[in-house]
Amino acid sequence: MTDLVTDFHRQAASRLDALAESARAGGLDVAIGLLADSLRNGGVLQAFGTGHSQAFAMEIAGRAGGLIPTHSLALRDLVLLGKRPLDVLHGGTLERDDSVVDDLWSLYDFQPADVFLIASNSGVNGSIVGLALKAKAEGHAVIAVTSLAHTNAVTPKHPSGKRLAEVADVVIDNLAPYGDTTLELSGGLGVGAVSSITAAFIAQLLTIGAAERVQAAGDVPPLFISANIPEGDAHNRALQDLYGDRIGHLA
Repeated sequence: MTDLVTDFHRQAASRLDALAESARAGGLDVAIGLLADSLRNGGVLQAFGTGHSQAFAMEIAGRAGGLIPTHSLALRDLVLLGKRPLDVLHGGTLERDDSVVDDLWSLYDFQPADVFLIASNSGVNGSIVGLALKAKAEGHAVIAVTSLAHTNAVTPKHPSGKRLAEVADVVIDNLAPYGDTTLELSGGLGVGAVSSITAAFIAQLLTIGAAERVQAAGDVPPLFISANIPEGDAHNRALQDLYGDRIGHLA
């Protein structure tokens, strides 16, 4: 087990180092510029992911140290906020269904300055590609976080024949390998998935960059502080009220 821990640490750390170096070299500057412009124009950062890529949306939206004008879209909202029956959430078929996009879109209040951040390791499922296409059609910028190694090796599942990376304005490679796993056990079994780790790091790099850019322009970045410290709730609520239901985060 010790060797596997060391190997996995090396696999994860090398990817984080590469992402950090890319960020230092300006590799995220276009995405950060889109986010900062959105915030300065009253926009909300709209985050979406399915499966384990929901973790990326959770890093972007509604967390301590994160930006307040953020909102997470989720397929479960089709049941919680919409009219679809509970059983549609069973199994993993919903994320592959491009027909859910219009229903999902109708649940939220989007404004012209909003920017979409869409994460998908494979970048080919119907709901992911469909939402990106819908956002683009409605005039919004789309930032994709995906594995280029994986998405270029598989067949798109959306009727358009497109991948998320082929729709987005900005594409950020999460550096996960094909199949996501970085280690191999005897018998060829893969372990050590890395996409959630790199996606969370990317989410934080984007958040830090956008907050820094807003501050450099002379404004105070609208950041959450932990609700578990004194005055946290009051601070957060005062800023959240400026956006109302546009950033309605569920538990």
